[in-house]
Amino acid sequence: MTNRTQAEIVRQSLKKRYRKEKRFRAYGILAIAIALSALVVLFSDIIGKGYSGFMKTSLNLEVELNQEMMFLDDATDAKQMRMADFVEPLVQALMKEIPDATEADRDAVRKLINPYASTDLRDALVNNPDWLGSTREMNLLAHTDVDVYVKHAGDAAYSIKLSEQQQQWVDQLADKGVVETGFNDTFFKGGDSRDPSRAGILGAVVGSLLTMFVTLILSFPIGVAAAIYLEEFAPQNKLTDFIEVNINNLAAVPSIIFGLLGLAVFIGLFGMPRSVPVVGGLVLTLMTLPTIIISSRAAIKSVPPSIREAAAGIGASKMQVVLHHVLPLALPGMLTGSIIGMAQALGETAPLLLIGMVAFIVDVPDGFLDAATVLPVQVFLWAGSPELAFIERASAAIMVLLSFLISMNALAIWMRKRLERRW
Repeated sequence: MTNRTQAEIVRQSLKKRYRKEKRFRAYGILAIAIALSALVVLFSDIIGKGYSGFMKTSLNLEVELNQEMMFLDDATDAKQMRMADFVEPLVQALMKEIPDATEADRDAVRKLINPYASTDLRDALVNNPDWLGSTREMNLLAHTDVDVYVKHAGDAAYSIKLSEQQQQWVDQLADKGVVETGFNDTFFKGGDSRDPSRAGILGAVVGSLLTMFVTLILSFPIGVAAAIYLEEFAPQNKLTDFIEVNINNLAAVPSIIFGLLGLAVFIGLFGMPRSVPVVGGLVLTLMTLPTIIISSRAAIKSVPPSIREAAAGIGASKMQVVLHHVLPLALPGMLTGSIIGMAQALGETAPLLLIGMVAFIVDVPDGFLDAATVLPVQVFLWAGSPELAFIERASAAIMVLLSFLISMNALAIWMRKRLERRW
């Protein structure tokens, strides 16, 4: 075979290899494009449905706090406050803003007012008893049906429950400035509610923070201690090999299995209360530990042997080598892995459903043993609600949850870039 023939064969082989490389690169770019497209569609859908959850529809009314109308003589008398009529002043105030409304339309007008608006009026009188007998301008939540109509009148996904007459009234009130939309502070200041317009995420956020705190104070020290022992002190034998294999296996176990374990052990065996942050934190600790142990061991392995040898050479004991030299250098990697593990735990729903954190919780928890829920479970509850108005609340809560998760992952990346050392 001549040199020319051999060179031709080599050129053909190189062309074939280059074509394969180009195809492989094209497949990779296509896969990334598909993934990014799916991500854009997902975020567009969530934001498109959820941005309106950060807005509320309210009524600006001149409310006459007439004593005879309310059957109330003394706003400081608890018995009279329980028997008083706080709905009638609101209905009268709204009817004054609708010129063509008659007494026969009273029930239809009343349905434009949020059922909890009377409670807000009562609370305002309790805090300001001198208001009795005067006329006050008040900003009160509109009915959920009004809220849906104002924000989703042209959206076929939302059924409009107002009659044509009520829709005309709402349009007139909006033109007069009586009906207005603004930032939904209620969404961030309250707990769950049967009424979508009053449903908030504060209870779920506090429950998530309490649960994550329990998870952090348990999983981080235990996981780091286990990683140090296995990497620095444990002898290489069949027992440690068995432990290492099972730690790696536990990292791949479905999260719902940890929920079943928590239900059987913490609640069934130890009799701990259901739906409390302590039990939720214990379950998430079991789920997070393998991730923290694996990432901590990888961080310890990244410390060069020369550091250990130098410390031992100047007379440091094994414990001093680990605590004074290896651990500080491996700590950035450990923290990064722990933050990623905590972010994973924050987004978990299945294990918490099994230990009762799916309960309807209205009040914001005050401690680790109070009934609570967490953000992913709150999203699950709202997404499964028959009320379509909860769709935007669920999407808005997802946006808040994603903000927490993105922030935690961004913090982990920043810490890795800022603190890690390259050897």
